[in-house]
Amino acid sequence: MQIVDVEAVPLSSSIPEEKQHRTDLGTKVKSDAVLVFVTADDGTTGVGASLGQPRSIEAIVDESLAPLVEGENPHDTTRCWEKMYTGSRWPPSIERGYTQPREGRRGLTLEAISGVDIAIHDLAAKLVELPLYRYLGAARHSIRAYASGGWAAGEAAKDELGEYTDRGFEAVKMRVVGEESSERFDIQATVERVSAARDGVGDADLMIDAHGSLDVSTAIRLAERLQPFDISWFEEPVSPDDHPGLATVRESTTIPIATGEREFTRFDFRSLFDHDACDVAQPDIARAGGITELRRIAAMASARGVRVAPHAWGSGVLFAASLHFALATQNVHVLEVPQGHMPMLTELFDQEFEIEDGRVHPPARPGLGFTIRDDFADRFEYEPGPEYVF
Repeated sequence: MQIVDVEAVPLSSSIPEEKQHRTDLGTKVKSDAVLVFVTADDGTTGVGASLGQPRSIEAIVDESLAPLVEGENPHDTTRCWEKMYTGSRWPPSIERGYTQPREGRRGLTLEAISGVDIAIHDLAAKLVELPLYRYLGAARHSIRAYASGGWAAGEAAKDELGEYTDRGFEAVKMRVVGEESSERFDIQATVERVSAARDGVGDADLMIDAHGSLDVSTAIRLAERLQPFDISWFEEPVSPDDHPGLATVRESTTIPIATGEREFTRFDFRSLFDHDACDVAQPDIARAGGITELRRIAAMASARGVRVAPHAWGSGVLFAASLHFALATQNVHVLEVPQGHMPMLTELFDQEFEIEDGRVHPPARPGLGFTIRDDFADRFEYEPGPEYVF
């Protein structure tokens, strides 16, 4: 059994103006994704997903990664990952047991590696006719979910977040910067929105996300003001480049700190953990290294008493992979369920995700367990241009 073909397919989905949302990141006008298909010599195909600039990811997969994994056994997932990460130095790296990374050890290359790694895992699980989470060794058979949205301005946050709990979610997340203050941050406006949201969700878990947009002193002052609202975590209060600053924020508040969606590999997370900078680690499976690397990150987090809540904002393939990782990982305690307009999340597969009473349940079919619709390439034809405009 060997891998005979690897292909990357860039995709896009534009967002109608009436469904666009605006935060500190700008106005989201479209969603991009890259699907990666890995095929074995018996015709079985696995699918993965990458974040990052689609045409660049496509080139990296085609020119750099495909030659490294073609000819390999798809069950040798660790070997394939190490070859992609270390490139031409993979023989001495594996022989000596000492990682010797190639030049592309972060950024687009890791996003491309992530997609290939997910696809290889999907393929391997299909070959033994097991759902992926069971191929990995299941820890649970469903996972608690949180509704991730919360852009509404002012008092409208009460209805927006309350609607999530009305649908059965017992945990919700909102953005620190809402529609009314996306160009000029205002602490009082955020406090008023959070107060309204707390009224709307009752005693449900309420998390807030700043997307790394605040400086350290502002994040500390905001955390102080939000203390009465029983916040379950404060996500990315400061830039992901500032691990010491993140640790300073964490030391200043009893609100748990969550971060990690823009980090790459276990080495970035080691820095977070060494700085005692977070209570919840949030690696993205389509960015930080795929299933192989996220399992390493989760093991490191477990040894530090840090829980894991994977960032899962993207295509249906990304969400499905995150679900299987969560089910197979003991210290994952909750899974993100995006609430924005995302057709590539909800309309990519022939099947729907099973989300009931605030929990996500896996399919019983092998691998990721979902079938991509036949017209996906036409339905989500790639469109050049930015995802956000300010």
